[in-house]
Amino acid sequence: MNDPIQQRLTLEPGKRGARPGIRGMRITVRDVLGGRASGTGEDDILAGHPERERDGIRASLAFVAARASRMTRFAA
Repeated sequence: MNDPIQQRLTLEPGKRGARPGIRGMRITVRDVLGGRASGTGEDDILAGHPERERDGIRASLAFVAARASRMTRFAA
């Protein structure tokens, strides 16, 4: 499995409201995207949470970008 999204993110029923999240953590893709949208930088998201990894944040953003790309293909 070389896909960084699949390596870093999970979607598990009963955890995080069945929303995609960073593997082994209690942070969802939605949390990461919301933080970045409000201007919170990667370093700020990571600060105070040593268990979080930069690769997890980047995989979250890649997941959203891939999903948005699929959505726009159908809208055109």
